[in-house]
Formats: sequence, C-alpha cells, structure tokens
Amino acid sequence: MSNCLFCRIVAGEIPAKIAYEDEDVIAFHDINPQAPLHVLIIPRKHIASINDMQPEDAALVGKLFLAAKQIAANAGYAENGYRVTMNCGADAGQTVFHIHLHLLAGRELGWPPG
Repeated sequence: MSNCLFCRIVAGEIPAKIAYEDEDVIAFHDINPQAPLHVLIIPRKHIASINDMQPEDAALVGKLFLAAKQIAANAGYAENGYRVTMNCGADAGQTVFHIHLHLLAGRELGWPPG
C-alpha cells in the first residue's frame, strides 16, 4: 500500500515518535494529540478498516489491545484509566484507512465521545 500513510511509517519512509513496536505492531504518538498521551497503535499488516478484517486477523487485532495495555502501564496511566478507540469509516472519523487504535490518557475523558 504505497499510498497509505501508516504503511509508509511502518516502512520507515515517514518519521514517527515510536512508543512501542514488535514484529506485528507499531505504535507512535499522534501528531495532533487530543490528550496528554495520544498514541496510535497499528498492525504492520495493512488492513483498511474493521470491515476488512478477516477471522485470521483476530490474534493480530488482539495484539493491538495488549500493546495499548502495555503502553498505558509504562506511561503510568493504567490505574487512573485510559481510553482505547477504533473508528470505522468516514462518518465515524476514520481519516487514515489502515486500522488503528487511539490510546488516550492523562486527562478526564467525557462520555459520550463525539
């Protein structure tokens, strides 16, 4: 996916402030943070949206959430709480069509969000 912004970050073509990475997942700080901690957590594999996930992607998607848990804990937010969200489609606010979790923490987050 040569035109995918997040695939270009995975490939090292675009710099990012990395918060976490392993063989399947990479996480980096959002360039327009909405909270003191705002990290985007993505699979290295390109999957455009939730609607494009396949049953064989279940373990990979689970790894995104485990990465979120670790990042939040390492940053000291596990006890007070944090939010993890994934948008699907333009009407939900998805602007980059490569699945990604938003991890937000460091301030009280209201509900409903949007």
